[in-house]
Amino acid sequence: MPKIKVYDSRGFTERYMASPELGQLMKGDFSQFFIVRVEDMYRLVREAVPASRSTGHTFIYITEGEAIMTIGSRRYKTRRGELLLVPAGQVFSFGQGDVNKGYLCHFQDALLQGIYGKNELIRDFGFLSSWGFPYHIRSDRQSSQFILQLFKRLFFEYSTYGLERMDIIQPYLLVLLCEINQVSRFERQGHRPGMGAMFEEFRKLVYTHFRTKRLVTDYASLLHVTPNHLNKNIKAFTGKSPTQWIDEMILAEAKVLLRQTSLSISAVALEVGFTDQSYFARLFRKYEGVTPSSFREGIEKS
Repeated sequence: MPKIKVYDSRGFTERYMASPELGQLMKGDFSQFFIVRVEDMYRLVREAVPASRSTGHTFIYITEGEAIMTIGSRRYKTRRGELLLVPAGQVFSFGQGDVNKGYLCHFQDALLQGIYGKNELIRDFGFLSSWGFPYHIRSDRQSSQFILQLFKRLFFEYSTYGLERMDIIQPYLLVLLCEINQVSRFERQGHRPGMGAMFEEFRKLVYTHFRTKRLVTDYASLLHVTPNHLNKNIKAFTGKSPTQWIDEMILAEAKVLLRQTSLSISAVALEVGFTDQSYFARLFRKYEGVTPSSFREGIEKS
């Protein structure tokens, strides 16, 4: 069976939104950056978009109605005053028929070169990393207004001048990232200083290696710490052991494949690093309470 496809913005729009009207929305080299009204973009979608990955980051901010999107194994419903971030590399899919208004902004990390290096960008805005998770932000009224004004300013620049005035687009995008980072910071409150760096590096390594490395000792070695030190720090910082994080990453990817592809159970097991389908099924049932087959059947019935 085909694997989940990875698109850049040009490839994605040509596949799902091919239309003469698209040329009126997109300006210049939109593979690096674009911002459009959600209602204008959704109108051009000719069919439901199956499980896909993007090489860039996407923000969706809703001002009226709602937008429904599946990211990973979770379904998100974004309403007025809410923002949804789909980091590069995340699996997403969505259908047709949503009635909404708002803004959709898409950009590559390279757009901020000259302001941030890759490492600094991830350090300050970890939610943009390829191992990050979707952010569904319900900000307070004041923050929501700040975010809306930034989207409006970016949209004006892009729709009027395209990419001619990058000296204006870049700083406004940076301020938008800072505002989103500030609003989402509550999720990290209560964590002790110094412990977060190890967790973020650990999570990054798990995202990269979970298919081939499933032991705490593997990651302790990569982080140059003892397994006991890694266990204590991750458990204290998150409330969950490293083993739980490793297993949950495996299960998260498996649920994406079960939900958004037609791969067989044995093929899903292989995709997440298990040659023994029965062992994969036992691990899945341990956390989900059902077998992979039952999980998929439940999705099909819902």
